[in-house]
Order: sequence, then structure tokens, then C-alpha cells
Amino acid sequence: MASSTYSSIAIEPVGLARMPALPASPVGRHWFAAYTCANHEKRVTAELDVRGVEHFLPLYSSVRHWKDRRVHLELPLFPGYVFVRLPLCERLRVLQIPSVVRLVGFAGLPASLPDDEIELMRSGLSQSAGAEPHPFLTVGRRVRITAGPFAGLEGILKRKKSVWRVVVSLELIQRSVAVDVDVADVQPR
Repeated sequence: MASSTYSSIAIEPVGLARMPALPASPVGRHWFAAYTCANHEKRVTAELDVRGVEHFLPLYSSVRHWKDRRVHLELPLFPGYVFVRLPLCERLRVLQIPSVVRLVGFAGLPASLPDDEIELMRSGLSQSAGAEPHPFLTVGRRVRITAGPFAGLEGILKRKKSVWRVVVSLELIQRSVAVDVDVADVQPR
């Protein structure tokens, strides 16, 4: 009877060596962008409330003119996205909501957003009414807002008529928001 020897070979899928491990404790709560079905953002936030998941849906006021009336609407600042804060290991609490398509990320894993960016956005929007959606920009002069409710955010300086605006972009979801600023409250980056 011939004896055979087996050698153990560790096979590791390409690209998995650098992927982060799933956090196991509630200490590792991060902000993620949940991509939703079109016009389902408010439904998703209602379901997140029921499930006890911390979330953020920035809204802006818009006046729509129809033939017979004017309507004031509260619309999502980032259409198609709701921001959720939870440990990555609890992502099924969000993904099981019917109107949620996925958590935005790379290589099949959700990517977290910088906590300070979301917190600055939350505090700035609660103190200011001059925000509206803006097309995503990648070129132009980058500036940092130094004073006011959006202090600390970086974006691209733009001028609309006599008003100065900074276009703040969230790279991960490729969405931007334009906020009104005083030109003295920005500095080149």
C-alpha cells in the first residue's frame, strides 16, 4: 500500500486580504449611505424609526408652481440616499427594509462615511435654511469654510448672482449640496 502525503496549502481569494473585519461590538458605529428606491427616502426613515436605527435624512424646502396653486415641499437634499449609523455587523436591520437597495460601498462591502462630515452637515443644516441640491463637481477652487454653521466643511467655491456659495460634495455617493456663505468665511485649501 502506497503512502501518500498531503501538504496543506492556504488558498486566499484575491483582494480579501485587505478587507476589514466586521466589527463585533456596538462601539464601532459608523455612518453609511443607504441607497433607496426612487422617492422612498421618507418611507425608509419611517421604517428605520420603527427598527430603532439612528438615521439622517437631510431635507430642503422647495416651492413648486402648478397651474392652479403653489405647493411647499420638503424634498431630500440627496435624492435616493438615507444616512444610517450602526455597526457594520447589524447592517441587515437596514438591508431588510423593502425600499433599501444596498449600502453604498466597494468590492461588496459597505464603506463608512467620515463621522465628522455627517455631524457637521447635521449641525449646519439645523442652523441654516440656504441649502439646496447641486450637481456633483470635481473641478474648481477648493475652499474650507472657517465660520458659521458649516465651519470645518470643505467644498468648491461658486458664485450665483451676488451670493457666494460653497458646493460640498460627498465623494462616496457622488452627490453635492450648495450652501450660502459669506466670502469672508472661507479660505483656500
